[in-house]
Amino acid sequence: MDRRQFLATAPTLLLSPSCLHPRAAAQMSARPKVALIGNGWYGRMDLLRLLQVADVEVVGLCDPDRKQLDEVSALLRLRHPNQRPNTYVDHQVLLAKEKPELVLIESPDHWHALQAIDCLKAGCHLYLQKPISKDILEGEAILATARKHPGQVVQVALQRRSTPHLVEMKKRYIDSGLIGEVHHVEMNCYYHMRDQSVREAIPVPAHFDYNRWTGPAPMLPFKGIPHRRWRAFQEYGNGIVGDMCVHYYDAVRWLLDLGWPAKVSSQGGVFVQTAADATTTDTQTAVFEHPERKLNCHWTHRSWGQAPDPEWPWSFTLFGENGSLIADTKKYEWRPANGDPVRREVTYEREQYPEDVTEKGIELHVAPATRAHLRNWVGSINGKAEPAASLEDGHISTASCILANLSCSLGRPLSYDPEAKIVRDDPEATGLLMNDYRAGWGRP
Repeated sequence: MDRRQFLATAPTLLLSPSCLHPRAAAQMSARPKVALIGNGWYGRMDLLRLLQVADVEVVGLCDPDRKQLDEVSALLRLRHPNQRPNTYVDHQVLLAKEKPELVLIESPDHWHALQAIDCLKAGCHLYLQKPISKDILEGEAILATARKHPGQVVQVALQRRSTPHLVEMKKRYIDSGLIGEVHHVEMNCYYHMRDQSVREAIPVPAHFDYNRWTGPAPMLPFKGIPHRRWRAFQEYGNGIVGDMCVHYYDAVRWLLDLGWPAKVSSQGGVFVQTAADATTTDTQTAVFEHPERKLNCHWTHRSWGQAPDPEWPWSFTLFGENGSLIADTKKYEWRPANGDPVRREVTYEREQYPEDVTEKGIELHVAPATRAHLRNWVGSINGKAEPAASLEDGHISTASCILANLSCSLGRPLSYDPEAKIVRDDPEATGLLMNDYRAGWGRP
């Protein structure tokens, strides 16, 4: 659905049964109101992609960093002069004053649960960044809230499910049966992406509300603006596993139609980059077991050293009876047991969206997938489709990666029971399914 198609179907969007939550009659409009919570690098990219595929009114921007608010406001004035959103530090104030119908949650992981639940209760459709939560019971709480508000559509930003060349790969080689049964999967990330700095505590600048940014997480000494490096600290996120593995494990689950893993095991630690302030692992492996399919999915990351194959530094490989498929965000390659390899490259859509080419910081190869994912979200709100990355699937993929980190720290395999919401036969691990919140912040 492009922008013109969205305008044509807007009346249906307003009346679709899937959209008739308690606020719909009074609040939905011909140009749905959208708000962005989290105005950093990825938040602004996703908002700009939404504006490419849907006619919406941006009514609010929310971020504890007023410099980021000013930057996104200026960017909108440049790219979309008719968009004049108000700015907020507190998302609850934004929800109360602007009453958006659509919200993009692009904040750090430790804020996802509280903001998602507040938005659902306010009657908003959500585009929720992955991983959906910092701990597993936060994810369960989001899911429980969503079930009480069935009129709202949640799309999790696991856009590999909407990546055009991966969608093609799935149809051509997996759904067709050409690859045969898959009994082994390998996933990896060898990017040098973990923060390696050592910083001293400094005063908090006036434009940054550090208390608000920290929210329910532990209040650490302020050592500079945390943007683009907070994932290296276990107080705020789930490290490289929660950032990069969740994308590819979710993709594998989608491609092979996998549910919860029966067991998750992981080993690793901080083995090389020991001098850094960062607290997440620089080296880690994990295994997600699916015995019903006679299949294990293996993950490896290192934020140091060289990738075994420099052409595929962040990738996944499906090993089937008749050949293998190796893929990443830019390409895939079919390697048949007999015959020549077949490669397919990403389609960049530069001609359709020339503004992409000059956009600062854009992941140009990901833009088509994000647009497709956002179109699917809008189509789902319109009752024309199901979310490509549902909240339930986002929770399974997120929780599985969190289990991997817990297994790594505890030194033993873990098996999660999503019905009982416990780790089977492991009271200690069950007690770690919920993180402590900072004083003054209540858990959902």
